[in-house]
Amino acid sequence: MPQAIRRALISVSDKTGIVELAQNLHDQGVELLSTGGTAKMIAGQGIAVTEISDYTGFPEMMAGRVKTLHPRVHGGILGRRGIDDAVMQEHDIAPIDLVVINLYPFQQTVARPDCSIEEAIENIDIGGPAMVRAAAKNHAGVTIVVDPEDYPLLLNEMSNGGEVSDRTRFSLAIKAYEHTAQYDGAIANYFGHLVQAPEDQAFPRTLNLQFQHALAMRYGENPHQSAAFYVNSENTEPSVASARQIQGKSLSFNNIADTDAALECVKQFETPCCVIVKHANPCGVAEADNIHDAYQNAFSTDPESAFGGIIAVNRPLDASTAEAIVEQQFVEVIIAPEVDDDAIKVVANKENVRLLSCGQWDKPTTRLDYKHVNGGILVQDADQALYQGLEVVSEVKPDDRQMQDMVFAWKVAKFVKSNAIIYARDSRTVGVGAGQMSRINSARIAAIKAEHADLEVAGSVMASDAFFPFRDG
Repeated sequence: MPQAIRRALISVSDKTGIVELAQNLHDQGVELLSTGGTAKMIAGQGIAVTEISDYTGFPEMMAGRVKTLHPRVHGGILGRRGIDDAVMQEHDIAPIDLVVINLYPFQQTVARPDCSIEEAIENIDIGGPAMVRAAAKNHAGVTIVVDPEDYPLLLNEMSNGGEVSDRTRFSLAIKAYEHTAQYDGAIANYFGHLVQAPEDQAFPRTLNLQFQHALAMRYGENPHQSAAFYVNSENTEPSVASARQIQGKSLSFNNIADTDAALECVKQFETPCCVIVKHANPCGVAEADNIHDAYQNAFSTDPESAFGGIIAVNRPLDASTAEAIVEQQFVEVIIAPEVDDDAIKVVANKENVRLLSCGQWDKPTTRLDYKHVNGGILVQDADQALYQGLEVVSEVKPDDRQMQDMVFAWKVAKFVKSNAIIYARDSRTVGVGAGQMSRINSARIAAIKAEHADLEVAGSVMASDAFFPFRDG
Protein backbone atom coordinates (compact mmCIF):
# COMPACT_ATOMS: atom_id res chain seq x y z
CA MET A 1 0.00 0.00 0.00
CA PRO A 2 1.16 3.60 -0.51
CA GLN A 3 3.40 4.91 2.28
CA ALA A 4 3.36 8.51 3.50
CA ILE A 5 6.67 10.34 3.86
CA ARG A 6 6.98 12.05 7.26
CA ARG A 7 10.71 11.82 7.95
CA ALA A 8 13.61 11.80 5.47
CA LEU A 9 17.34 11.18 5.81
CA ILE A 10 19.46 12.95 3.20
CA SER A 11 23.21 12.33 2.76
CA VAL A 12 24.64 12.87 -0.71
CA SER A 13 28.02 13.23 -2.38
CA ASP A 14 26.50 14.49 -5.64
CA LYS A 15 24.46 17.47 -4.48
CA THR A 16 22.73 18.08 -7.80
CA GLY A 17 19.16 19.23 -7.13
CA ILE A 18 19.37 18.49 -3.42
CA VAL A 19 18.37 21.98 -2.21
CA GLU A 20 15.27 21.98 -4.41
CA LEU A 21 14.36 18.50 -3.17
CA ALA A 22 14.86 19.48 0.47
CA GLN A 23 12.75 22.61 0.01
CA ASN A 24 9.92 20.60 -1.55
CA LEU A 25 10.03 18.03 1.25
CA HIS A 26 10.09 20.76 3.89
CA ASP A 27 7.12 22.50 2.27
CA GLN A 28 5.18 19.23 2.55
CA GLY A 29 5.91 19.01 6.27
CA VAL A 30 8.61 16.33 6.07
CA GLU A 31 11.15 16.33 8.92
CA LEU A 32 14.68 16.40 7.48
CA LEU A 33 17.73 14.62 8.90
CA SER A 34 21.10 15.07 7.24
CA THR A 35 24.87 14.68 7.54
CA GLY A 36 27.90 16.98 7.32
CA GLY A 37 28.19 18.95 4.13
CA THR A 38 24.69 18.06 2.96
CA ALA A 39 23.16 19.43 6.17
CA LYS A 40 25.21 22.62 5.89
CA MET A 41 24.07 23.18 2.31
CA ILE A 42 20.41 22.65 3.20
CA ALA A 43 20.59 24.81 6.34
CA GLY A 44 22.43 27.49 4.38
CA GLN A 45 19.29 27.95 2.30
CA GLY A 46 17.18 28.57 5.41
CA ILE A 47 15.59 25.11 5.37
CA ALA A 48 15.06 23.44 8.74
CA VAL A 49 17.24 20.34 9.08
CA THR A 50 18.54 18.22 11.99
CA GLU A 51 22.20 17.18 11.96
CA ILE A 52 22.46 13.40 12.25
CA SER A 53 24.90 13.80 15.17
CA ASP A 54 22.29 15.80 17.08
CA TYR A 55 19.68 13.15 16.25
CA THR A 56 21.79 10.21 17.45
CA GLY A 57 23.58 11.98 20.29
CA PHE A 58 26.94 10.87 18.89
CA PRO A 59 29.28 13.18 16.94
CA GLU A 60 30.78 12.35 13.58
CA MET A 61 34.16 10.82 14.35
CA MET A 62 37.34 9.39 12.84
CA ALA A 63 37.52 12.10 10.17
CA GLY A 64 33.98 11.34 9.07
CA ARG A 65 34.40 7.57 8.83
CA VAL A 66 31.61 7.08 11.38
CA LYS A 67 28.51 9.21 10.84
CA THR A 68 25.36 7.16 10.49
CA LEU A 69 26.30 3.74 11.91
CA HIS A 70 23.87 4.00 14.83
CA PRO A 71 20.72 2.10 15.95
CA ARG A 72 18.57 5.25 15.78
CA VAL A 73 19.47 5.52 12.09
CA HIS A 74 19.41 1.88 11.02
CA GLY A 75 16.58 0.96 13.35
CA GLY A 76 14.55 3.82 11.88
CA ILE A 77 15.22 2.53 8.37
CA LEU A 78 14.90 -1.22 9.00
CA GLY A 79 12.00 -1.14 11.45
CA ARG A 80 8.97 -2.96 10.01
CA ARG A 81 5.80 -0.94 10.23
CA GLY A 82 3.22 -2.75 12.37
CA ILE A 83 5.73 -5.37 13.55
CA ASP A 84 8.62 -3.54 15.22
CA ASP A 85 6.66 -0.53 16.50
CA ALA A 86 6.91 -1.50 20.19
CA VAL A 87 10.66 -2.11 20.02
CA MET A 88 11.22 1.17 18.21
CA GLN A 89 9.15 3.06 20.78
CA GLU A 90 10.98 1.40 23.68
CA HIS A 91 14.37 2.54 22.32
CA ASP A 92 13.21 5.96 21.11
CA ILE A 93 13.71 5.08 17.45
CA ALA A 94 11.60 7.13 15.05
CA PRO A 95 10.71 5.62 11.65
CA ILE A 96 12.59 7.04 8.67
CA ASP A 97 10.33 6.88 5.62
CA LEU A 98 12.62 8.28 2.92
CA VAL A 99 16.36 7.80 2.41
CA VAL A 100 18.14 9.92 -0.21
CA ILE A 101 21.72 8.74 -0.64
CA ASN A 102 24.45 8.73 -3.22
CA LEU A 103 27.92 7.45 -2.52
CA TYR A 104 31.47 8.78 -2.36
CA PRO A 105 32.85 9.14 -5.92
CA PHE A 106 35.15 6.11 -5.78
CA GLN A 107 35.24 5.43 -9.53
CA GLN A 108 35.93 9.05 -10.44
CA THR A 109 38.65 9.22 -7.80
CA VAL A 110 40.59 6.11 -8.85
CA ALA A 111 40.29 7.09 -12.52
CA ARG A 112 42.70 9.96 -11.86
CA PRO A 113 46.31 9.04 -12.72
CA ASP A 114 47.59 10.69 -9.53
CA CYS A 115 45.21 8.85 -7.18
CA SER A 116 47.04 7.19 -4.28
CA ILE A 117 45.83 4.03 -2.57
CA GLU A 118 45.26 6.06 0.60
CA GLU A 119 42.97 8.45 -1.26
CA ALA A 120 41.15 5.53 -2.86
CA ILE A 121 40.56 3.95 0.55
CA GLU A 122 39.14 7.16 2.00
CA ASN A 123 36.69 7.30 -0.90
CA ILE A 124 35.19 3.93 -0.04
CA ASP A 125 31.77 4.71 1.39
CA ILE A 126 30.72 2.56 4.35
CA GLY A 127 27.70 4.19 5.95
CA GLY A 128 26.15 5.11 2.62
CA PRO A 129 25.87 1.59 1.16
CA ALA A 130 24.70 0.28 4.54
CA MET A 131 21.79 2.76 4.56
CA VAL A 132 21.02 2.16 0.89
CA ARG A 133 20.83 -1.60 1.38
CA ALA A 134 18.82 -1.24 4.58
CA ALA A 135 16.27 1.03 2.92
CA ALA A 136 16.05 -1.21 -0.15
CA LYS A 137 15.54 -4.27 2.06
CA ASN A 138 12.70 -2.52 3.87
CA HIS A 139 11.15 -1.06 0.72
CA ALA A 140 7.74 -2.19 1.98
CA GLY A 141 7.80 0.85 4.24
CA VAL A 142 10.76 2.95 3.08
CA THR A 143 11.52 4.80 -0.15
CA ILE A 144 15.17 4.81 -1.26
CA VAL A 145 16.48 7.27 -3.89
CA VAL A 146 20.09 7.00 -5.14
CA ASP A 147 19.89 8.98 -8.39
CA PRO A 148 19.20 12.74 -8.65
CA GLU A 149 17.31 12.03 -11.87
CA ASP A 150 14.65 10.31 -9.75
CA TYR A 151 13.90 13.37 -7.61
CA PRO A 152 11.12 14.56 -9.98
CA LEU A 153 9.55 11.07 -9.89
CA LEU A 154 9.56 11.14 -6.09
CA LEU A 155 8.05 14.61 -5.84
CA ASN A 156 5.44 13.85 -8.48
CA GLU A 157 4.21 10.84 -6.48
CA MET A 158 4.26 12.78 -3.23
CA SER A 159 2.12 15.52 -4.76
CA ASN A 160 -0.88 13.24 -4.12
CA GLY A 161 -1.09 13.25 -0.34
CA GLY A 162 2.65 12.85 0.31
CA GLU A 163 2.61 9.12 -0.45
CA VAL A 164 4.76 6.86 -2.63
CA SER A 165 3.27 3.79 -4.33
CA ASP A 166 4.38 0.20 -3.75
CA ARG A 167 5.45 -0.12 -7.36
CA THR A 168 7.67 2.96 -7.24
CA ARG A 169 9.28 1.93 -3.95
CA PHE A 170 10.03 -1.51 -5.37
CA SER A 171 11.46 -0.07 -8.58
CA LEU A 172 13.68 2.35 -6.66
CA ALA A 173 14.85 -0.49 -4.39
CA ILE A 174 16.00 -2.49 -7.41
CA LYS A 175 17.89 0.55 -8.68
CA ALA A 176 19.48 0.94 -5.24
CA TYR A 177 20.80 -2.63 -5.28
CA GLU A 178 22.15 -2.10 -8.80
CA HIS A 179 23.88 1.03 -7.50
CA THR A 180 25.61 -0.74 -4.59
CA ALA A 181 26.52 -3.75 -6.75
CA GLN A 182 28.21 -1.47 -9.26
CA TYR A 183 29.98 0.37 -6.45
CA ASP A 184 31.30 -2.79 -4.80
CA GLY A 185 32.32 -4.20 -8.18
CA ALA A 186 34.40 -1.10 -8.93
CA ILE A 187 36.16 -1.39 -5.56
CA ALA A 188 36.86 -5.10 -6.08
CA ASN A 189 38.24 -4.44 -9.56
CA TYR A 190 40.52 -1.66 -8.31
CA PHE A 191 42.06 -3.67 -5.48
CA GLY A 192 42.17 -6.83 -7.56
CA HIS A 193 44.47 -5.15 -10.07
CA LEU A 194 46.74 -3.96 -7.25
CA VAL A 195 47.46 -7.40 -5.79
CA GLN A 196 47.57 -9.58 -8.90
CA ALA A 197 50.87 -10.78 -10.29
CA PRO A 198 51.77 -9.00 -13.56
CA GLU A 199 51.01 -12.08 -15.64
CA ASP A 200 47.53 -12.34 -14.10
CA GLN A 201 46.52 -8.67 -14.12
CA ALA A 202 44.32 -8.94 -17.18
CA PHE A 203 42.37 -11.91 -15.86
CA PRO A 204 40.99 -11.42 -12.33
CA ARG A 205 39.65 -14.26 -10.19
CA THR A 206 36.15 -12.79 -10.44
CA LEU A 207 35.11 -10.83 -13.51
CA ASN A 208 33.03 -7.79 -12.55
CA LEU A 209 31.58 -6.23 -15.70
CA GLN A 210 29.71 -2.96 -15.21
CA PHE A 211 27.53 -1.65 -18.03
CA GLN A 212 24.72 0.89 -17.93
CA HIS A 213 21.61 0.90 -20.09
CA ALA A 214 22.11 3.55 -22.77
CA LEU A 215 19.66 2.86 -25.57
CA ALA A 216 16.46 0.90 -26.11
CA MET A 217 16.09 -0.56 -29.60
CA ARG A 218 13.15 -1.48 -31.76
CA TYR A 219 14.65 -4.93 -32.30
CA GLY A 220 17.94 -6.81 -32.29
CA GLU A 221 19.95 -8.45 -35.04
CA ASN A 222 16.67 -9.84 -36.39
CA PRO A 223 13.17 -8.34 -36.16
CA HIS A 224 11.95 -11.02 -33.74
CA GLN A 225 14.72 -10.28 -31.20
CA SER A 226 14.42 -7.67 -28.44
CA ALA A 227 17.56 -5.62 -27.79
CA ALA A 228 19.19 -2.80 -25.85
CA PHE A 229 22.61 -1.12 -25.83
CA TYR A 230 24.65 -1.00 -22.62
CA VAL A 231 27.82 1.05 -22.24
CA ASN A 232 30.83 0.96 -19.95
CA SER A 233 30.77 4.24 -18.05
CA GLU A 234 34.51 3.94 -17.33
CA ASN A 235 35.44 3.86 -21.02
CA THR A 236 37.54 6.87 -22.05
CA GLU A 237 38.62 5.70 -25.51
CA PRO A 238 36.77 7.18 -28.51
CA SER A 239 34.26 4.54 -29.55
CA VAL A 240 30.77 4.01 -30.89
CA ALA A 241 29.65 3.71 -27.26
CA SER A 242 30.92 7.19 -26.37
CA ALA A 243 30.19 8.88 -29.71
CA ARG A 244 27.92 11.90 -30.00
CA GLN A 245 25.09 11.52 -32.52
CA ILE A 246 24.73 14.75 -34.48
CA GLN A 247 21.76 13.77 -36.60
CA GLY A 248 19.75 10.87 -37.96
CA LYS A 249 17.49 8.10 -36.75
CA SER A 250 18.23 6.12 -33.62
CA LEU A 251 21.05 3.62 -34.04
CA SER A 252 19.95 0.03 -34.58
CA PHE A 253 21.59 -3.11 -33.20
CA ASN A 254 23.32 -3.80 -36.52
CA ASN A 255 24.27 -0.12 -36.94
CA ILE A 256 26.19 -0.21 -33.67
CA ALA A 257 27.92 -3.52 -34.43
CA ASP A 258 28.94 -2.41 -37.92
CA THR A 259 29.99 1.08 -36.81
CA ASP A 260 32.22 -0.47 -34.16
CA ALA A 261 33.85 -2.68 -36.81
CA ALA A 262 34.42 0.28 -39.14
CA LEU A 263 35.79 2.58 -36.44
CA GLU A 264 38.14 0.01 -34.93
CA CYS A 265 39.47 -0.79 -38.40
CA VAL A 266 40.12 2.84 -39.37
CA LYS A 267 41.93 3.39 -36.07
CA GLN A 268 44.69 1.09 -37.35
CA PHE A 269 45.84 3.67 -39.89
CA GLU A 270 47.87 6.83 -39.26
CA THR A 271 47.54 8.52 -42.65
CA PRO A 272 44.11 9.74 -43.89
CA CYS A 273 41.96 6.64 -44.28
CA CYS A 274 38.39 5.60 -45.02
CA VAL A 275 36.76 2.27 -44.19
CA ILE A 276 33.40 1.14 -45.57
CA VAL A 277 31.78 -1.78 -43.74
CA LYS A 278 28.83 -3.98 -44.65
CA HIS A 279 27.62 -6.79 -42.38
CA ALA A 280 30.63 -6.28 -40.07
CA ASN A 281 33.12 -6.82 -42.93
CA PRO A 282 35.18 -4.12 -44.65
CA CYS A 283 34.16 -4.00 -48.29
CA GLY A 284 36.50 -1.11 -49.12
CA VAL A 285 39.48 0.46 -47.37
CA ALA A 286 41.91 3.08 -48.65
CA GLU A 287 44.60 5.48 -47.50
CA ALA A 288 45.31 8.70 -49.38
CA ASP A 289 46.62 12.23 -48.95
CA ASN A 290 43.16 13.33 -47.75
CA ILE A 291 39.96 11.61 -46.68
CA HIS A 292 38.06 12.71 -49.82
CA ASP A 293 40.43 10.68 -52.00
CA ALA A 294 40.54 7.90 -49.42
CA TYR A 295 36.73 7.64 -49.55
CA GLN A 296 36.66 7.59 -53.36
CA ASN A 297 39.23 4.79 -53.48
CA ALA A 298 37.49 2.79 -50.76
CA PHE A 299 34.13 3.17 -52.48
CA SER A 300 35.52 2.10 -55.86
CA THR A 301 36.61 -1.27 -54.43
CA ASP A 302 33.02 -2.51 -54.24
CA PRO A 303 30.34 0.12 -54.96
CA GLU A 304 27.60 -2.50 -54.93
CA SER A 305 28.38 -3.73 -51.41
CA ALA A 306 28.98 -0.19 -50.15
CA PHE A 307 25.28 0.59 -50.70
CA GLY A 308 23.68 0.87 -47.26
CA GLY A 309 27.06 0.58 -45.58
CA ILE A 310 28.81 2.21 -42.65
CA ILE A 311 31.61 4.72 -43.29
CA ALA A 312 34.41 5.58 -40.85
CA VAL A 313 37.21 8.08 -41.42
CA ASN A 314 40.18 8.95 -39.22
CA ARG A 315 40.23 12.67 -39.96
CA PRO A 316 37.60 15.39 -39.43
CA LEU A 317 34.78 15.00 -41.95
CA ASP A 318 34.82 17.95 -44.35
CA ALA A 319 32.11 19.22 -46.67
CA SER A 320 33.66 17.89 -49.89
CA THR A 321 33.92 14.35 -48.51
CA ALA A 322 30.42 14.51 -47.05
CA GLU A 323 29.06 15.68 -50.39
CA ALA A 324 30.83 12.86 -52.26
CA ILE A 325 29.36 10.31 -49.87
CA VAL A 326 25.73 11.42 -49.98
CA GLU A 327 25.79 11.97 -53.74
CA GLN A 328 27.28 8.56 -54.61
CA GLN A 329 25.62 6.13 -52.24
CA PHE A 330 23.00 5.36 -49.67
CA VAL A 331 24.76 5.27 -46.31
CA GLU A 332 23.46 4.24 -42.89
CA VAL A 333 26.12 5.75 -40.61
CA ILE A 334 29.09 8.09 -40.97
CA ILE A 335 31.50 8.32 -38.02
CA ALA A 336 34.50 10.63 -37.73
CA PRO A 337 36.69 12.07 -34.97
CA GLU A 338 35.12 15.46 -35.67
CA VAL A 339 32.64 16.86 -38.18
CA ASP A 340 33.02 20.30 -39.76
CA ASP A 341 30.05 22.66 -39.59
CA ASP A 342 29.85 22.72 -43.39
CA ALA A 343 29.82 18.92 -43.49
CA ILE A 344 26.94 18.89 -41.01
CA LYS A 345 24.98 21.16 -43.36
CA VAL A 346 25.65 18.84 -46.30
CA VAL A 347 24.55 15.70 -44.46
CA ALA A 348 21.49 17.50 -43.04
CA ASN A 349 19.93 17.20 -46.49
CA LYS A 350 19.81 13.43 -45.87
CA GLU A 351 17.98 13.49 -42.54
CA ASN A 352 17.98 9.70 -42.10
CA VAL A 353 21.77 9.43 -42.26
CA ARG A 354 23.19 8.86 -38.78
CA LEU A 355 26.14 11.19 -38.30
CA LEU A 356 28.46 10.51 -35.35
CA SER A 357 31.44 12.31 -33.85
CA CYS A 358 33.63 10.24 -31.52
CA GLY A 359 36.63 12.45 -30.75
CA GLN A 360 40.23 12.03 -31.85
CA TRP A 361 42.03 8.95 -30.56
CA ASP A 362 45.65 8.42 -29.67
CA LYS A 363 47.05 4.93 -29.25
CA PRO A 364 44.61 2.10 -28.44
CA THR A 365 44.28 1.42 -24.73
CA THR A 366 44.85 -2.02 -23.25
CA ARG A 367 41.53 -3.81 -22.96
CA LEU A 368 39.95 -7.23 -23.00
CA ASP A 369 37.88 -8.93 -25.66
CA TYR A 370 34.90 -11.10 -24.69
CA LYS A 371 33.03 -13.88 -26.43
CA HIS A 372 29.94 -15.39 -24.83
CA VAL A 373 29.35 -19.12 -24.96
CA ASN A 374 26.45 -20.95 -23.38
CA GLY A 375 27.20 -20.95 -19.66
CA GLY A 376 30.45 -19.02 -19.84
CA ILE A 377 32.52 -16.27 -21.34
CA LEU A 378 35.86 -16.42 -23.15
CA VAL A 379 38.26 -13.58 -22.35
CA GLN A 380 41.41 -12.61 -24.21
CA ASP A 381 43.61 -9.60 -24.82
CA ALA A 382 42.21 -7.39 -27.55
CA ASP A 383 43.98 -8.07 -30.86
CA GLN A 384 46.13 -4.95 -31.08
CA ALA A 385 49.41 -6.46 -32.27
CA LEU A 386 50.20 -6.09 -35.97
CA TYR A 387 53.27 -8.23 -36.51
CA GLN A 388 56.60 -9.09 -34.95
CA GLY A 389 59.76 -9.80 -36.88
CA LEU A 390 58.67 -9.87 -40.53
CA GLU A 391 60.65 -12.47 -42.44
CA VAL A 392 60.77 -12.84 -46.22
CA VAL A 393 60.56 -16.56 -47.01
CA SER A 394 60.09 -16.38 -50.79
CA GLU A 395 62.78 -16.18 -53.44
CA VAL A 396 61.24 -12.99 -54.79
CA LYS A 397 61.87 -10.09 -52.43
CA PRO A 398 59.10 -7.47 -52.16
CA ASP A 399 60.11 -3.90 -52.91
CA ASP A 400 59.27 -1.02 -50.56
CA ARG A 401 55.92 -0.29 -52.20
CA GLN A 402 54.85 -3.92 -52.06
CA MET A 403 55.91 -4.17 -48.43
CA GLN A 404 53.88 -1.06 -47.62
CA ASP A 405 50.87 -2.56 -49.38
CA MET A 406 51.27 -5.85 -47.52
CA VAL A 407 51.26 -4.06 -44.16
CA PHE A 408 48.16 -2.15 -45.29
CA ALA A 409 46.39 -5.36 -46.38
CA TRP A 410 47.42 -7.14 -43.17
CA LYS A 411 45.77 -4.40 -41.10
CA VAL A 412 42.57 -4.84 -43.09
CA ALA A 413 42.69 -8.64 -42.80
CA LYS A 414 42.35 -8.42 -39.03
CA PHE A 415 38.80 -7.09 -39.49
CA VAL A 416 37.64 -9.40 -42.28
CA LYS A 417 35.86 -12.59 -41.23
CA SER A 418 37.93 -15.74 -41.70
CA ASN A 419 38.87 -17.07 -44.12
CA ALA A 420 39.95 -13.58 -45.19
CA ILE A 421 41.60 -12.71 -48.47
CA ILE A 422 42.56 -9.12 -49.31
CA TYR A 423 44.10 -7.99 -52.57
CA ALA A 424 45.65 -4.52 -52.26
CA ARG A 425 47.70 -2.09 -54.28
CA ASP A 426 48.77 1.52 -53.64
CA SER A 427 47.31 1.51 -50.11
CA ARG A 428 43.82 0.59 -51.20
CA THR A 429 41.83 -2.61 -51.36
CA VAL A 430 41.41 -4.15 -54.81
CA GLY A 431 39.23 -7.06 -53.74
CA VAL A 432 37.98 -8.51 -50.45
CA GLY A 433 36.88 -12.11 -49.89
CA ALA A 434 35.35 -12.86 -46.50
CA GLY A 435 33.85 -15.55 -44.33
CA GLN A 436 34.35 -18.65 -46.46
CA MET A 437 35.15 -22.08 -45.07
CA SER A 438 37.70 -22.47 -47.86
CA ARG A 439 40.52 -19.97 -48.37
CA ILE A 440 40.37 -20.80 -52.08
CA ASN A 441 36.75 -19.65 -52.28
CA SER A 442 37.60 -16.44 -50.43
CA ALA A 443 40.41 -15.79 -52.91
CA ARG A 444 38.05 -16.40 -55.83
CA ILE A 445 35.40 -14.09 -54.37
CA ALA A 446 37.99 -11.33 -53.86
CA ALA A 447 39.10 -11.72 -57.48
CA ILE A 448 35.48 -11.63 -58.71
CA LYS A 449 34.87 -8.46 -56.67
CA ALA A 450 37.92 -6.83 -58.24
CA GLU A 451 36.77 -7.80 -61.73
CA HIS A 452 33.29 -6.36 -61.15
CA ALA A 453 34.86 -3.08 -60.02
CA ASP A 454 37.19 -3.00 -63.05
CA LEU A 455 40.22 -3.27 -60.78
CA GLU A 456 43.27 -5.30 -61.75
CA VAL A 457 44.38 -8.05 -59.36
CA ALA A 458 47.63 -8.62 -61.23
CA GLY A 459 50.42 -6.66 -59.58
CA SER A 460 48.63 -6.41 -56.26
CA VAL A 461 49.65 -8.02 -52.98
CA MET A 462 47.55 -10.48 -51.02
CA ALA A 463 47.04 -10.81 -47.28
CA SER A 464 45.18 -13.57 -45.48
CA ASP A 465 44.57 -14.94 -42.00
CA ALA A 466 44.51 -18.44 -43.51
CA PHE A 467 47.25 -21.05 -43.29
CA PHE A 468 48.97 -21.72 -46.62
CA PRO A 469 51.07 -24.88 -46.24
CA PHE A 470 51.70 -25.07 -49.98
CA ARG A 471 51.01 -23.24 -53.23
CA ASP A 472 47.22 -23.31 -53.57
CA GLY A 473 44.39 -22.27 -55.84
